[in-house]
Amino acid sequence: MNAEAFNSPLFVKRATHIVQEIASLADAVDFLNEWPEDRRDLIHEAALRTCYDAYDGRKPVSAARNAFFGFAKRANILEDATSAMQWLAACKSGTGKAQV
Repeated sequence: MNAEAFNSPLFVKRATHIVQEIASLADAVDFLNEWPEDRRDLIHEAALRTCYDAYDGRKPVSAARNAFFGFAKRANILEDATSAMQWLAACKSGTGKAQV
């Protein structure tokens, strides 16, 4: 297992019908860096700083996951893992090829 991977992924609403899996520090940092500047606040800043501290080894990865969880909950974008996993399983049932 990757040392930067979360022990269990988080799922966040990226848009109305788009759910994104956040499974590692890299995923969390990318998501936080892409967050709109006009919606950033102290919680966003703290989550991003904690993720960078975990990258540098100053904090455990679990602290970064917890910080991202708090950010996502506060931003009201946290998605229930059970429903997200059911949706992902349903999507993976096909081959992904267009039928003609």
